[in-house]
Amino acid sequence: MAKDQANLQNPTEQNPKPPFDTPMQAEPGLAKYMHPKPDHGEDSYKGSGRLKGRKALVTGGDSGIGRAVAIAFAREGADVVITYLPQEQIDADEAMEVLQATGQKVAAIPGDLTDEAFCRELIAKAVDELSGLDILANVAGKQIFQESIADLTTQQLQDTFAVNLYAMFWLCKYALPHLPAGAAIINTTSIQAYQPSPGLLDYAPTKAAIKAFTEAFAKQVVERGIRVNAVAPGPIWTPLQPSHGQTPEKLRKFGANTPMKRPGQPAEVAPAYVFLASPESSYITGEVLGVTGGNHLS
Repeated sequence: MAKDQANLQNPTEQNPKPPFDTPMQAEPGLAKYMHPKPDHGEDSYKGSGRLKGRKALVTGGDSGIGRAVAIAFAREGADVVITYLPQEQIDADEAMEVLQATGQKVAAIPGDLTDEAFCRELIAKAVDELSGLDILANVAGKQIFQESIADLTTQQLQDTFAVNLYAMFWLCKYALPHLPAGAAIINTTSIQAYQPSPGLLDYAPTKAAIKAFTEAFAKQVVERGIRVNAVAPGPIWTPLQPSHGQTPEKLRKFGANTPMKRPGQPAEVAPAYVFLASPESSYITGEVLGVTGGNHLS
């Protein structure tokens, strides 16, 4: 797994490479049962107070990129609320143990982001827990690989759009009245918005829509002093992949087609969210930051 982030390392060698033998899981998947277990920065991420006093909501914070972002935010001095599906309680408990050790105010709220009423309630609860809100990180996502459009059901199409796109829209809408000038929204698009895979006919379009939404929404709220940006990960080692985000064959060689010949770890993505949430990126809005192992966003 990743070493201390301050040490000089060869990025092509610092994390596991394929082939992988992690077992397939039922959706939504748990990091606890992956092999090798994803690195969320539990031992490697060292904060420096870059988000001191900030108040953040992170969706999908139980595992994967969401957990890594929540850990990074808390270690940078932010108070953090995470949300997750009730089926992910095992991972959420692990995440909360790490978050509580930071000494920041943290809370976990289970629920289903495909329910607009829950999204509205989640914002209200986060604002109440944190006495405000100034960072919204929309990370939670759904991905199911289907070889053919004939196998892609209308229900799967609707569910993927609801998790990836509608939930982001609802959370941005209901968070906006609470966000002060200086606040940051960070959405999660993907390299799939630029280089879509044929087996992700529902997932890739949601990520393209997230990119366009980010660019448009950034222009709408910039006069309020609110910045909106996105991160575009490439292949990242998260529970999304073994829970049918990939076929078993593709999972075995996951990340091998990047210039670095390996997938990224969640801990390698989290610093992009920290940068976009911090005042260091104060002149950046409506942009997408790629974390792709060398594959271009084009």
